[in-house]
Amino acid sequence: MASALGMGIDEGSGDETKGGMWELDQKIDQPMDEEAGRLKNMYREKKFSALLLLRLAFQSLGVVYGDLGTSPLYVFYNTFPHGIDDTEDVIGALSLIIYSLTLIPLLKYVFIVCRANDNGQGGTFALYSLLCRHAKIKTIPNQHRTDEELTTYSRSTFHEHSFAAKTKRWLEAYSFRKNALLIIVIVGTCTVIGDGILTPAISVLSATGGIKVDHPKMSNDVVVVVAVIILVGLFSLQHYGTDRVGWLFAPIVLLWFLLVGGIGIFNIWKYDSSVLRAFSPVYIYRYFRRRKKEGWTSLGGIMLSITGTEALFADLAHFPVSAIQLAFTVIVFPCLLLTYTGQAAYLMQNKEHVVDAFYRSIPESIYWPVFVIATLAAIVASQATISATFSIIKQALALGCFPRVKVVHTSKKFLGQIYIPDINWILMILCIGVTAGFRNQSQIGNAYGTAVVIVMLVTTLLMTLIMLLVWRCHWVLVLIFTVLSVVVECTYFSSVLFKVDQGGWVPLVIAAAFLVIMYVWHYGTVKRYAFEMHSKVSMAWILGLGPSLGLVRVPGIGLVYTELASGVPHIFSHFITNLPAIHSVVVFVCVKYLPVYTVPEDERFLVKRIGPKSFHMFRCVARYGYKDLHKKDEEFERKLFDNLFLFVRLENMMEGCSDSDEYSLYGQQTQNSMDYLVRNNGNSTTGNNDFTCSTVESIVPVKSPTQGSNTVTSSLGRESSQAEVDEMEFLNRCRDAGVVHILGNTVVRARRDSRFYKKIAIDYIYAFLRRICRENSVIFNVPHESLLNVGQIFYV
Repeated sequence: MASALGMGIDEGSGDETKGGMWELDQKIDQPMDEEAGRLKNMYREKKFSALLLLRLAFQSLGVVYGDLGTSPLYVFYNTFPHGIDDTEDVIGALSLIIYSLTLIPLLKYVFIVCRANDNGQGGTFALYSLLCRHAKIKTIPNQHRTDEELTTYSRSTFHEHSFAAKTKRWLEAYSFRKNALLIIVIVGTCTVIGDGILTPAISVLSATGGIKVDHPKMSNDVVVVVAVIILVGLFSLQHYGTDRVGWLFAPIVLLWFLLVGGIGIFNIWKYDSSVLRAFSPVYIYRYFRRRKKEGWTSLGGIMLSITGTEALFADLAHFPVSAIQLAFTVIVFPCLLLTYTGQAAYLMQNKEHVVDAFYRSIPESIYWPVFVIATLAAIVASQATISATFSIIKQALALGCFPRVKVVHTSKKFLGQIYIPDINWILMILCIGVTAGFRNQSQIGNAYGTAVVIVMLVTTLLMTLIMLLVWRCHWVLVLIFTVLSVVVECTYFSSVLFKVDQGGWVPLVIAAAFLVIMYVWHYGTVKRYAFEMHSKVSMAWILGLGPSLGLVRVPGIGLVYTELASGVPHIFSHFITNLPAIHSVVVFVCVKYLPVYTVPEDERFLVKRIGPKSFHMFRCVARYGYKDLHKKDEEFERKLFDNLFLFVRLENMMEGCSDSDEYSLYGQQTQNSMDYLVRNNGNSTTGNNDFTCSTVESIVPVKSPTQGSNTVTSSLGRESSQAEVDEMEFLNRCRDAGVVHILGNTVVRARRDSRFYKKIAIDYIYAFLRRICRENSVIFNVPHESLLNVGQIFYV
């Protein structure tokens, strides 16, 4: 059972509100605490038939594994950019590739990280959202206890003295730690955006480089031009979405894997089967002993064999984990091992061909068909990474860490298939700049490796916290996972640092630019919310104005948009102080995002009354998850009023059913009726700042221990029914008179005595981002003729 009083407690009210109503609220909410202890992750793998699982595994190839599958195009060249001196080095490099693929994509990601999804959603922000539900680390404190009652708000509880509880308290103790964790998550997000730039560049350039193998005298400029044309076409077609052509992706990638695996078998048989000894890890030791520092720096090229692994996790949403595991273990992993082993066998006999090892190792009779499939596979790989970039930016946007940009949903079937026009064109320009600027795979490969290893380190840190707080693993298991991951990934990271001046600086610059944008935007958002919280209007002042609020109440409904889920926003007092009239009905609308992937439609709106009925003031909180789609204004407005009318009917019904002489706090009630009450926030009673004239009896149904049903007089029922009809008619008349959307336009400025970097961040960067990002009125699709902006300035 859950309480209907949830929205009443003010977020900043503290202990002052602990009166009789607070104690009553605690008693009614007590069963929810017991239920929370039994909550498990709501995401459960459905039981799929073998045929359906095979079909899903097949489809996942085109969406998830394209990037990982095109790595054989450029790995050996980036490992030996200056040529091969000793064929034994090829065996050592192959051994490193085999164990890198085994440790990171197979063991770490496919079998461990993919299970740490947020109800099926992957990516760094999905992991962060999962952590936010298990510890109070979200930097914008707009969550309320009622949000935890959502069916999608799954979380675990733990013993007060457990290691997980100690970790939780350690994270929550200081705001510095919360901010540090957020910055780490943003860094991971920024490097994923860097992947979205570098993957298309290196994949398409490597694929089109096959033209030169058959025409050695062709200029490299021609290859670059062809690659740029393909990239322009790829980004220009993004607005159509992948739904229309997505059915082609899986067959292309499956054919690609089967081709490269078959060619690998052929090359092992034809050139040198002794390369199979590379499965012994002893050759890794010999490789480093022989090549020393040069062998260490070559790890940057080896690491390209596992690129695409993070995109695998970010693109997780559309497929069950079991299908992804099946596809990787049955198709992807064996075919990748075969193709790398086949290339190594070819290089044992033709070490001078390391620059074009993949294309040179293809049998001449099938060269051009493989070239076409390679180019198509590179396009699919690029598409997967671009889609992952759009997805993670949408998550960041919902959690207040990215400026408001236009998000277009390209598929009615799949909620996760989105297109962000502004980001798409930025990615295209930067991708073309990287391709045309570097003009070769080696420097782009160095840049790519830097981006990938940073994302992996961020994921390792988040996974450590997930294992402690969510999975509640024993600290020894957590330590083993963390140490193994950090040792492997830091080894790669130390290698790519040697190549910062050879192209590795590119993702660092891109990540730094996006980090500044995202953190400054988040900082401004937090400060703006803090201003709203501290400048809330006292309900005593509102009630003192009387039912007319000291103004002329004109026909119509005013929807006042605010970021506050409780209390009256400052823009309202600013509005009624400067204008002599206000609408007959006022609804404070709060649209907020929660750290969940979605909020079910029937749990989206919470409605309550503010003040006595004669004031005709309400609050509506619309809750969204980071995957949810904002409906058009007409749809949003219709649902808002549907829930408002339902609340009024429910409120009057509860008043009509109450019996003041006989009420029991723990009166019997069916679970369905209580769920109905909670979902629509029936009749909320407020804490210190919000007041309602409804009695306790109107909230908790009354049932006498000695009577089988509630005793309700006919006159009370008639009065309640008439009151409901009168208020419903009044609301409908006001709605017909017109609806006006009142939005606050808060301008943030730095104080004169602020430090120079704060002035630059707030007065220039944040102000610029506010000017170029989408207005709230556009996001809510508010028509201009119904819009009223209320401006205010505050200093930080």
